[in-house]
Amino acid sequence: MNAFVATALLLDHRPKIIVDQHYPPVTILIAAYNEEGSIGSTLSGIFQQDYPSEIKIIVINDGSIDKTRDVVVALQGDYLNLELIDLPSNCGKASALNHGLAGCSTDIVISIDADSYIFRDGVRHLVGRYLSDPINTKAVAGEVLIRNSRENWITKAQEWDYFLGIASIKRIQSLFQGTLVAQGAFSLYDRKTLVELGGWPEMVGEDIVLTWKMLLKGYRIGHAEDAIAFTDCPNTLKKFVKQRQRWSRGLIEAFRENPAILIRPRLTTLYVWWNVMFPLMDIAYVFGFLPGLVLACFGVFWIVGPMTLSLLPMAFLLNWQMYLKGRGMFNQEQLKVRKNILGFIFYVFAYGLVLQPACVYGYFSEFLNLRKTWGTK
Repeated sequence: MNAFVATALLLDHRPKIIVDQHYPPVTILIAAYNEEGSIGSTLSGIFQQDYPSEIKIIVINDGSIDKTRDVVVALQGDYLNLELIDLPSNCGKASALNHGLAGCSTDIVISIDADSYIFRDGVRHLVGRYLSDPINTKAVAGEVLIRNSRENWITKAQEWDYFLGIASIKRIQSLFQGTLVAQGAFSLYDRKTLVELGGWPEMVGEDIVLTWKMLLKGYRIGHAEDAIAFTDCPNTLKKFVKQRQRWSRGLIEAFRENPAILIRPRLTTLYVWWNVMFPLMDIAYVFGFLPGLVLACFGVFWIVGPMTLSLLPMAFLLNWQMYLKGRGMFNQEQLKVRKNILGFIFYVFAYGLVLQPACVYGYFSEFLNLRKTWGTK
């Protein structure tokens, strides 16, 4: 799998965005629940976009019990295209987005999280990629990166996870004609297709389930690596585990809701089958490799031994290749990669010790049908 990723990254050459094209008006949906501390910054990032057409913003206040509504109302006087939908009680992210979708009139809809900050040309690059991609493209995933990485060890490690791992996988999936998750944190959708599919499904992994519904219909999902949104990642171990649990549950939901996607003849199917392997690998890691590490500490090399160290050079080379891709995009955007050596060391050597058990917890939570909530994004 690592060899495939490395080869695909070498073969991946992004087609350029068509420069002379008409940029249509867009609507940005923001589902917000108790986001008084971040919604103002999120909206200010949209106000400063260099998009050459109209941007309408709909904030759906999903029954917040803080001052989220007051912050939005105060900003409405400064931005006439800012609309507020105030729901009386908390309905969940999917329901909130669907309330916003009902009020959309533009052909293009963009969803972002209430604590995400879109870089100055993010909307223009996202729409530009959509207009330049093949005609059957019905959604485009943006590039979500971390802005609170300097808080502690868990945020420092996640910065590399997003910048290296998640970004590279989305690039490759797009190369194979179908990004598997148009994440709710920053993605573009064709409004008519959203309406055709019934909007966002009422599930914990609403974004991945919706994306797979599009793929099953034969539509293509693109990826704009230079359409950047900086978001706050979980800053405690508990929040991180809760987030990855939700993501893992969303993967199982996607398989359960769209089983026919496994036999659809298209390039993307290869990556769908890879997702079948991930739960198995995570389970093997937790119940095989981790006990093997403990045994190795006592000199018992049944599973993990000195030869395991031979994997490290390949891991460093692969991550270096991913880094070069990300840095190239940053240079184009006149951004600088933060120095985060300690976070990188933890990401390479110990991140899986936290990540994989959290994922396994999510798989079993879904299989056991445990209670679902908004969770953390």
